[in-house]
Amino acid sequence: MLATTLLPFYEVWPFYLGFVLFVLFMLAVDLGLFHREDHALSMTEAAGWSTFWFSLALLFGGGMWLWMDHSFATNARLLAVPGFDPSAAAHELGVAYLTGLIVEKALAIDNLFVFLLVFSTFSIPARLQHRVLALGILGALVFRAIFVGLGAWLMQFHTVVIVFGALLVFTGLKIVFAEEKHTDLEDNRMLKAMRRVLPVTDSLQGNAFFVRQAGGWAVTPLFMALAFIELSDIIFAVDSVPAIFAITHEPFIVFTSNVFALLGLRSMYFLLANVADRFVYLKYGLGAVLIFVGFKMVWLNHAFGGKFPIVWSLGFIGFAIGASIAASLFATRRVPTPA
Repeated sequence: MLATTLLPFYEVWPFYLGFVLFVLFMLAVDLGLFHREDHALSMTEAAGWSTFWFSLALLFGGGMWLWMDHSFATNARLLAVPGFDPSAAAHELGVAYLTGLIVEKALAIDNLFVFLLVFSTFSIPARLQHRVLALGILGALVFRAIFVGLGAWLMQFHTVVIVFGALLVFTGLKIVFAEEKHTDLEDNRMLKAMRRVLPVTDSLQGNAFFVRQAGGWAVTPLFMALAFIELSDIIFAVDSVPAIFAITHEPFIVFTSNVFALLGLRSMYFLLANVADRFVYLKYGLGAVLIFVGFKMVWLNHAFGGKFPIVWSLGFIGFAIGASIAASLFATRRVPTPA
C-alpha cells in the first residue's frame, strides 16, 4: 500500500481547477438559461434533471477512470513503487468514486426531510424553493471543499481515523435505534438567536433575500430558509465526508463524488419530496451504511491487510440502500402518491 496519495494535489491541481470551473459553468447554464424564471419543477422536469446530473456524474467517473489508467501507467513516481499495478489502482479508484457517489446520494435523501421542514416553517412556495436550493448548493460546494481539505490532512493521523470511525458507528446506531421525534424548527435555538440579531420581515418580499425598511435593512424569510439549508449541509457533512474517506483516502475522489451528489440534490428534492414519507425503512439502510464504513475505518481495513476490498464495499452499500428503499416502497405501496 502506498504511503502517499496516488493523486497528490501538486500533480493534479489543474484537474481540480478544471473541475471547479466546469461545475461553475454548468451551474451558470442551469440557473441562467434553464431556470432563469422562478417556478416549481414538475415531476417530469425533476426526473429529467435528476437523470441528467446522474448521467453526467457517471460519464465523468468513466472518463476519470480512463485518465487514471493512462496516467498511472506513465507516472515514474508510482512505477518506482514495488508491486504497483496501474490498471488495478485505476480500477479501485474508479469503483471508489462510484461507491462514494452512491453513499452521498443515499445520505442526501435524508436531507430532503430537513428541506421539507425548513420550507414549511418559513412558508416558502414551491416556485421559490429552487432558488434557495441552488444558492444553498453553491455555499455547500465551498463548505465541502473545506471539509475535504481538512479531512485529507486529518486522515493522516491514525488516531483521527479511529475517532472518525467510532463517530460513524455511533451515528449509525443512533439512526437505527433512536426513537424518531417530531422536530419543531420554531423552537430551534439557532433560529431564535438569528431573530434576536437580524430584523426579519413578517412575510416574503417576492424573491428578495434582503429588503430596505424604515431604519435600515431587514432579511426576509427566504434568507432565513437559505441560512438553515446551509447549516443543515454543514451538519450533514460531518457524517458524509468521513463516510467517503472510509472508502478512499484520495481527496480528489472524495471531492468530485461529493460535488456531483450535491449537483443533483435540487432535482432529486423535487422528484422525491412528495413521496418522502414513504421511505419508512430508509433510516435502517443509512444506519447500516454508516455502521459499516465506521467499522471499515476502525477494524476491517486492518483485518484485510490494510485495505478492505472496494468491490465488497460497493456491494454491501448498494444492497443496504436498495433493500431499505425497496422495503419502504413495498410497505407503503397502498399509500396514494400526491399528484
